[in-house]
Amino acid sequence: MKPAHSILIVGAGICGATAAIELRRRSHEVSLLDPGPLPHPKAASTDISKLIRMDYGADEFYTELMEIAFEGWETWNKQWPEPHYHQTGFVNMTTCEMQPDSYQYESFMLLQKRGHSVERLNSARLKTRFPAWAAENYPDGYYNPQAGWAASGKVIAQLLREAQTAGVRLCTGVAMANLWKEGSQVTGVVTTDGTKHRADLVLIAAGAWTPKLLPWLGDVMWPTGQAVLYFRPAAVKDFQPPWFVPWAADVTRTGWYGFSAQPDGTLKVANHGPGRRVQPDEPRTISPEDVINCREFFRTTFPRLADAPLIGSRMCLYCDTWDGNFWIDHDPERPGLVVAAGDSGHSFKFAPILGGLIADVVERKPNPYSSRFAWRSRGQLSTERARFSDAHESAGRGTR
Repeated sequence: MKPAHSILIVGAGICGATAAIELRRRSHEVSLLDPGPLPHPKAASTDISKLIRMDYGADEFYTELMEIAFEGWETWNKQWPEPHYHQTGFVNMTTCEMQPDSYQYESFMLLQKRGHSVERLNSARLKTRFPAWAAENYPDGYYNPQAGWAASGKVIAQLLREAQTAGVRLCTGVAMANLWKEGSQVTGVVTTDGTKHRADLVLIAAGAWTPKLLPWLGDVMWPTGQAVLYFRPAAVKDFQPPWFVPWAADVTRTGWYGFSAQPDGTLKVANHGPGRRVQPDEPRTISPEDVINCREFFRTTFPRLADAPLIGSRMCLYCDTWDGNFWIDHDPERPGLVVAAGDSGHSFKFAPILGGLIADVVERKPNPYSSRFAWRSRGQLSTERARFSDAHESAGRGTR
């Protein structure tokens, strides 16, 4: 594809921001449209942390892709004024012995096969290394030192600054209402104030809002709400590295995963479960049952957190695709339209390579990974799966 005269990106989250920077570097004129404020407080990426891991069961595709992304996180840490990725490691435990075909076992075996130094943990080792765990209830699992977390909201803010420095035009305060088309050709967007914004190509990277803006995608992707809870433990240092690191606790059964405490004492926990179908502009409130379930989980996993004060909560919206894979491709029926969405709860960790991948798709350049994210019909199974685990196959997501 020859450089387009102009590209309009709708959505300034992780896909939109990284794509804007890369497309501008390739000499395109780029505008980034988002209602704001930026970073958008309701965007999935605007949070204190996201998991950065390569543990994907037997799925070698995503494991390999994440190995490349780790190089990008290290580069960003060197380039940026302060590091936003923190390599603390990741503990992944089960309530029974790891078995073949389970998420934990297949992750452990694949990581070993690919030369990563993962350490098998039993209850005794878990209690010694990470004493906050109720180790007697978690007899098997492993510790992966090449993992950690990123300050996701700060990452987005940094990327948006870089986009502006690179010459990307930020258009905030208005939202997209409709595509502007001439016949089947997409020629721009119409915003909610009635203004028409012309562009040679429109890239929709609107996260959970994507199926609302493009309703013909409603059968293959939809927004799902997931509860996120924030606590403050009494002894904060006991819940910080090296004694407490990001974790997943028999996640294919319980759904629970979380993080070490932040410097201010905030400890984030979330449930990667079925969630519930929501609309992105509806009020986002968690239920009392979410808190009750979390405290019950704490009693059998982290007893010292069972009565920790709840200091905040958030409803995080995934944009789930039917098969759990991202959706990055040209719309075959609407020339001039590209979609980069379908995070399915596991896209942020790939941030350093997302921009290049999306830009290659926009320019129709070969990319060794783009075929998995191509336009597809529901029921058109790919040979590899993006599933976090067999137990969550119907949801097709991974911990954030």
